[in-house]
Amino acid sequence: MKKFHIVKLGCPKNDADMEIFKGLLQNKGYKYESNPQIADYIFIDTCGFIEEAKKESIETIFEYISLKDNNKNLKVIPIGCLIQRYFTEFLKDIPEIDGLYGVLSPKTIVEKIENGDYFFKNDIPETLYDCKIRAIPVSHYAYVKIGDGCSRNCAFCSIPTFKGKPKSRSIEEINEEVEFLVSKGVKEIILVSQDNTLYGIDNYKKQALPDLLDKLNNIKGKFWIRVMYLHPDFLSEEIIESIHRNEKVLNYFDIPIQHISDKILQSMGRHKKRNELTKLFEKIRKDPSAIRTTLMVGFPGEKTADFEELVDFVKEVKFERMGSFKFSKEENTKSFTLPEQIDEQIKKQRQNELMAVQSEISKNVMEKYIGKSLEVLLEEKEDNVFIGRSYLDAPDIDGNVYIKNYGDKELSLGEFVKVRITGSYEYDLEGEVAEYEHTKFVELF
Repeated sequence: MKKFHIVKLGCPKNDADMEIFKGLLQNKGYKYESNPQIADYIFIDTCGFIEEAKKESIETIFEYISLKDNNKNLKVIPIGCLIQRYFTEFLKDIPEIDGLYGVLSPKTIVEKIENGDYFFKNDIPETLYDCKIRAIPVSHYAYVKIGDGCSRNCAFCSIPTFKGKPKSRSIEEINEEVEFLVSKGVKEIILVSQDNTLYGIDNYKKQALPDLLDKLNNIKGKFWIRVMYLHPDFLSEEIIESIHRNEKVLNYFDIPIQHISDKILQSMGRHKKRNELTKLFEKIRKDPSAIRTTLMVGFPGEKTADFEELVDFVKEVKFERMGSFKFSKEENTKSFTLPEQIDEQIKKQRQNELMAVQSEISKNVMEKYIGKSLEVLLEEKEDNVFIGRSYLDAPDIDGNVYIKNYGDKELSLGEFVKVRITGSYEYDLEGEVAEYEHTKFVELF
């Protein structure tokens, strides 16, 4: 029996793809091996978004190639976005690799492997799949890809060049996958695509995310639905309302605005201006909600005044969650040839300053939860402390809730519990098990 190991890099969309890929291989008789040193195949799902991600992918590839010194039968096969973007360069520059697959459906990759065809890339990327087989997640949450591709053409982003135009799965197919996952004990469904506001534009000729959420909300069982990646330019009232009205959908809005200076936004190819973004957040917060955003520093032409405006806006809005990254000069993007490129050291300083500001904001936001009660999904237990997440917390990128005091209650991982918050940290909360009547919203103020 052939054994395989998977290395997942990049975004949660890769996680969703790899769960399908893993399930298909297992269905063909391959065995998943957690120890890469004794695997027959190592598949590395790469990321090609920005320079740091590309560097991580390449370093990881060489790290696993080194295992071939002690395992002569090992095949190291990078796949995904970085390969789609630089297929020819990989063929030429890294002869030690045993295969390459670009952005292909998991089903296509498995077919190629079965046929011994280890090098393949389509000029038109295959970003979607109609597949009834996927691995059962080992965690209590699962990423479900509802679409892929993008047509926004933001000046800094290379993704449309290797992911292609938006494509959406059908509501029926997604519903079937979520029903399967819930039946297997998954307690949180996380909907991902390049931009969830685009869902349905191609196949339903409209923004169909509200219809999808209404459908998924009717699936029987106790579970959460979390929606990621909502582009602010097309985040409609209908989408906001559908998130607020559906009981199983968390009031968590992941809205990467990138910047707030109207000048920089225009240069980026973003259409909503500062005053419009302010109104958008006010509209969302009419019902208590957690807003997460992602901000970019060091975009070409970003003056000190532009950066200071960004910092002031962060202080004003007080995002519950925030991430940031430095502008990366990427070929085949509009920003590649822009003048007034920012020095790398200045980018780093600005990012550090921005995150320091957010750290203080987050600390203050977390303090406001003390004395409140939250529903928490238990995921780990360490030294008699249960660790879980609330609606505030997407996996891996946000915080946790630590439960030290649970008396004689028998708690189980994968269970929802009511937690009274007794302490707070920079990004995390601490609490004790409590009983309270569940409501969708948590009033803070």
